[in-house]
Amino acid sequence: MTVIRQLFTRNMLICIFTGFASGLPLYLLLNLLPAWLRSEGVNLATIGLFALIQFPYTWKFLWSPLLDRYALPLLGRRRGWMLLTQGLLLFVIATLGGFSPQSELTMIIVFSTLLAFLSATQDIALDAYRREILSDLELGLGNSVHINAYRLAGLVPGSLALILSDHLPWHTVFIITALFMLPGMVMTLLVREPTIAVRPKSLREAVVEPFREFIHRDGWRGALTVLAFIFLYKLGDSMCTALATPFYLDMGYSKTEIGLIAKNAGLWPAVIGGLLGGLWMVKIGINRALWLFGFVQLGSIFGFAWLASLGTQESVGAVELTSLAIVIGLEAFGVGVGTAAFVAYIARATHPAYTATQFALFTSLAAVPRTFLNAGAGWLVETFGWTEFFLLCAILAVPGMLLLFKVAPWQHREPCET
Repeated sequence: MTVIRQLFTRNMLICIFTGFASGLPLYLLLNLLPAWLRSEGVNLATIGLFALIQFPYTWKFLWSPLLDRYALPLLGRRRGWMLLTQGLLLFVIATLGGFSPQSELTMIIVFSTLLAFLSATQDIALDAYRREILSDLELGLGNSVHINAYRLAGLVPGSLALILSDHLPWHTVFIITALFMLPGMVMTLLVREPTIAVRPKSLREAVVEPFREFIHRDGWRGALTVLAFIFLYKLGDSMCTALATPFYLDMGYSKTEIGLIAKNAGLWPAVIGGLLGGLWMVKIGINRALWLFGFVQLGSIFGFAWLASLGTQESVGAVELTSLAIVIGLEAFGVGVGTAAFVAYIARATHPAYTATQFALFTSLAAVPRTFLNAGAGWLVETFGWTEFFLLCAILAVPGMLLLFKVAPWQHREPCET
């Protein structure tokens, strides 16, 4: 099968829907929630601490064995959990916008935490399902399509919702955003349950064996090296984008300008870059993609530092909007392709018998910077300023790149290369 023909298959179409369903709730927490709180007068330090609400993403491996071991009564093991979490996410998102940031911040914290928990649980089921339907040869392209759709989903809370918020009440904006969970629910009802999934015979087997297999695969040293790479590879760009929307607001741009620029400058680099990156990954393999896309990802951080160095815009014209477009476009392309290669690497590192638990373990570790370290991003900005903050993010991106010499050598030829 040619590279182009691999793109137009049923599995790639499924990956579009899994990516969209997975990305929508996370980007709501990353983009819409901070913008909502900031526009309602909540300070940056408090908004930064809201990153701690995302802790389920870092601890989801603790309950992932339950999704490996047990199946719900309807739709099968993977699809049953997918539909349940998607339905609950729709309800929680629609309800969240009805609270007031000034008087009901506690309820916002509770529902945001529940949203993160349901989103993380949905990711466990979606990641396992995707890994089980994709062959090893489809991993690079399939995960690239998934990530591309994942990022496109971010345009709903990060662009459309921001534009709507200038014209509609916040609770209406959240209800409209919640309805975008429906395509994922329809997909779940239409697809088939994977036939290759191996169900553990006991809960103990579901908990213990995934960790034992991973450690015994290359020994303790090899396991720790892989875990360190997973933790560090996206550390810099994750922290860099933690407060992206408040940063744009502080630079003098309106919510509508941010939404329109994100839609136009962020959409096409994400779509074209994601597709080209996935197709290129089929040709060059996952290892070399990690190197090449990692450098592009690093370069996107310097775009934020450049925009910060320009200072707050007193008036926004064509030049200022172009500057914002360049930064958003580079970030969409660089981080998008970098994440595609990274998730493909994680999928390759999982054992088919323990898909949900190992995938959850690796992605949980990757989410640690976004959850805990990003909680201090607001404090760092208020202490050092935006420009110095972004330069620090660039420095933090280097150790993960250096570990590529160990975990993904450039010269290692992979079976998927053509």
